[in-house]
Amino acid sequence: MTAPTGPPVLPDRLRRLASPWQPPGAGGTLTVVVVAAAIAWSAAGSGFSPAALLDGVPAMADFLSRLWPPDFGKAATIAALLVETLQMALLGTLFGALLSLALSFAAAENIAPRPVYLAARFVLNVLRSIPELIFALLFVSAVGLGPFAGILALILGSVGTIAKVYAEAIEAVDPGPVNALRAAGASSGQVITFAMLPQAAPLLTSYTLLLFEGNVRGATILGLVGAGGIGLELTTALRLYDFGHLCAIVIGIIALVTAIDRLSALIRARLTA
Repeated sequence: MTAPTGPPVLPDRLRRLASPWQPPGAGGTLTVVVVAAAIAWSAAGSGFSPAALLDGVPAMADFLSRLWPPDFGKAATIAALLVETLQMALLGTLFGALLSLALSFAAAENIAPRPVYLAARFVLNVLRSIPELIFALLFVSAVGLGPFAGILALILGSVGTIAKVYAEAIEAVDPGPVNALRAAGASSGQVITFAMLPQAAPLLTSYTLLLFEGNVRGATILGLVGAGGIGLELTTALRLYDFGHLCAIVIGIIALVTAIDRLSALIRARLTA
């Protein structure tokens, strides 16, 4: 039997990719116009100016030249504050993730009643709208200066950041096992424990690791308002024009964030393997 000699039949998706580019239709053209108008409006209103950036390159180069060489004369202080920053991020992520997980069930549309869902989403919108520095100022006034205020700020900031993502991961689970358990008479707690959490666990873990990375960076800033961490030392060095010490602090922060990033990447790789 002779094999067919005609051109190969490509799947529809590959055929679309291989076909020549076609100009967008009316809907696509409108989208392009709207996006271009939004970009132009934003650039005009925000003072976006590549020319100003180019003019400022010599000033940036001068600032960077002053940072070198780094001064590690206070390496012990920097290391201790980086450890404190890491401890703040760990506790802020742990308690923030636990509270986020509890709240995410109220914010998941496939679990919570409509009034509870709307109320939970409103709370998350409020928390997400308030910067962590504002929370830090609030808690500094309540518990005083130090890392405890920063931890509390990170907890609330974590809830605002990650609870909505947790809820969306729970909403995206396969409804088949959920419906099967419900049909078998399982309680809501059993449905969540045995049908929803096992499916959402890889995503929840990945999001928690990303949250931890963000909290490490966030904890370096909270010291600006006296909420512990390396931020106060960084601000002090900047105000005193102690550029060598400032450079050493920045190098320490980069090393810490890089180590956390690599560790998180390894954990995520094992989860998806």
